[in-house]
Amino acid sequence: MASGNMKLIKRRIKSVGSTMQITNAMELVASSKLRRAKQRAKTGRPFFDAQYQILKELAQQNTDLKTAFVKKRDVINNRLFIVIAGDRGMAGGYNTGMFKLVAAAHKGQSMPKIIAIGKKSVEYYEKHGYEMTDRYVALAENVKNASCADIAGTAIRMFRRGEVDEVSLFYTQFVSSMVQKAVEIPLLPLDTKIMGEGERTGRIMTYDPSPEAVFNRIVPNFLMSLIHCAVTESYASEQCARRIAMENASDNAAEMIEKLSLLYNRARQEKITNEINEIVGGANAL
Repeated sequence: MASGNMKLIKRRIKSVGSTMQITNAMELVASSKLRRAKQRAKTGRPFFDAQYQILKELAQQNTDLKTAFVKKRDVINNRLFIVIAGDRGMAGGYNTGMFKLVAAAHKGQSMPKIIAIGKKSVEYYEKHGYEMTDRYVALAENVKNASCADIAGTAIRMFRRGEVDEVSLFYTQFVSSMVQKAVEIPLLPLDTKIMGEGERTGRIMTYDPSPEAVFNRIVPNFLMSLIHCAVTESYASEQCARRIAMENASDNAAEMIEKLSLLYNRARQEKITNEINEIVGGANAL
């Protein structure tokens, strides 16, 4: 009996060891990708900040902007959600946390239209019967401004044509290496009151041909850069979540190997003890 248990335990130790090698490798890959993603996020931030600063100054100096981008609808019938999730699994609660946030955002209301970014996002909303306007798979790892401009352009066209009354962006904010938070950001209509809050620069700007024309020209670039930053942060959050998940899996595997090794040694000791008892018993019989 002990011999059979030993063979079984030995196979289990080997199997868990193989799994631990895979999780260790995935942890290293995720760490490498995380470093690159954090660098991309840092590089793209100045462009977004410059766009936002111009819009903020416009909102501060022109409180009565008459543009389609700030006009709120009296009744909200249709909404567009841009949802960023991962292209792969094995990242802990990264994807499920995002889907729960989106579900809570339209609870008790009609189902929104979806622009799905990430393979897991596409699969989830296809499975649950949402109307998807666009699908983007494998975008996050090498995100391009052109793709983000297409997404922003689609959202703007649908909003200006009246196909949707609100546009929101859902992504995972990279707070730190230990904290990633799923968040919702309203995109359209833009709230100029919020944008106009905060410390004023004191500069008096003249806009040609008009503040509205400048505002309308900047908004598409602003939304494009905002989506780009959100995709980059989400990708960094995904890699961080995967690194943590794989680290925990490796730790659990090591703990399991330790327990199995203890069981193996006990079974081995039991086998040796039984063999000694058989030898002593045989000797006494002589």
